[in-house]
Amino acid sequence: MRSRLIQKMHRALEKRFPEKRLFLRSDTETRFIRLRSETQLLAWAGGAITLAWTIIATAILLMDTIGAGNFRAQALRDQMIYEERLNALSLERDRRADEALAAQERFSLALEQISLMQSELLTSEDRRREMETGIEVVQATLRRAMQEREAARDEAATLTAALEGDGTSIAAITGGSETGGTVDLLADALATTAAERDLIAADAQFAIEHAAEMELALRLLEEKNDAIFRQLEEAMTVSVEPLDRMFRAAGLNPDDLLAAARRGYSGTGGPLMPFQFSTRGGDNDPETERANAILGGLDRINLYRIAAERAPFDIPVRDNYRFTSGFGQRWGRMHNGTDFAAPIGTPIYAPADGVVTFAGWSSGYGRMVKIQHEFGIETRYAHQNRIRVQVGQRVSRGDRIGDIGNSGRSTGPHLHYEIRVGGRPVNPMIYIRAGQDVF
Repeated sequence: MRSRLIQKMHRALEKRFPEKRLFLRSDTETRFIRLRSETQLLAWAGGAITLAWTIIATAILLMDTIGAGNFRAQALRDQMIYEERLNALSLERDRRADEALAAQERFSLALEQISLMQSELLTSEDRRREMETGIEVVQATLRRAMQEREAARDEAATLTAALEGDGTSIAAITGGSETGGTVDLLADALATTAAERDLIAADAQFAIEHAAEMELALRLLEEKNDAIFRQLEEAMTVSVEPLDRMFRAAGLNPDDLLAAARRGYSGTGGPLMPFQFSTRGGDNDPETERANAILGGLDRINLYRIAAERAPFDIPVRDNYRFTSGFGQRWGRMHNGTDFAAPIGTPIYAPADGVVTFAGWSSGYGRMVKIQHEFGIETRYAHQNRIRVQVGQRVSRGDRIGDIGNSGRSTGPHLHYEIRVGGRPVNPMIYIRAGQDVF
């Protein structure tokens, strides 16, 4: 049964692959190789398999090549988009830095103008006080002159009546003296009285004319003072509002910050003391109140400046850099800071005044520095290449505290920057963005 099946298969193969002979001739003899049907089938199957494998492998290689080309093109497009975003961020950073510098210059110029206006205001106020005093003196002189003029008129009237009367009356007035002597005496008295009356009248007219001039000058001075007050009040509004917005954007209470800054600078005296003008026991006049309000605004700006120096509103890296990771979840874990990628050795600057509480190696953070600032704020600077401060050292805003490196658990040279308020991490970009319009 088995042999019959084999024979049938052989006959079927012979129909498809008839037996062939391959002759090999040499100079002396001829040989042949017999190719049976089974051998031809195996050769054909092997060739078909090889051809199929070649076609499939070639197709796979072509698909991989096309796919790799697409991936490379996509990677190049992504790289171009990323570089464009980096360039845009760099331009935005430079523009913000220029705007911050311009704002700081405007703030300094405004303070200088406010100081000049304050000096002019003090000078104008002194002049106004002097003019008021002069007007009071002129008015008193005028009243005294009017009284003396009335007395002189009464005396002249009495003497005139005596001259027009008889000798008995004259004698009675003169106490029994001779009539001729009395007449001469009365004539001299009348002449003296007339001269005094004319002098008093001239003094009164002079006082009236100068009182009007002084009142006009006082009114002009008051208008000038009002214009100066308005300029100062507008300057206060323009200067205080950006600072107030900066602290509120960072989640800080401006009143608490100002109270803390005022406790640290509680001395009195100097150019920002309130005006103290004598008002004869009464309340201050409106101009004095406005002047004191402006001085209060200047004091508030000064306290804002002190508080801003002590909170980390500045950026710790000023050279060329790029943001590589922000605050929030990353790879399933919380990233408590912001990463600034830059070459090794790039300077790191303190963003605010404070005291160094840690400077050394800290596990995955590598070389790290911690700075304690006012208002319960702490900043951290990790993965440094070199630390340039010591524990207990007091630093100011803009002082160099270290260099960017690649220490600790880091995939490349960068600065890991953290801000903690009351021990709780917050997004550093809140403070950096809040300070961009001021610093």
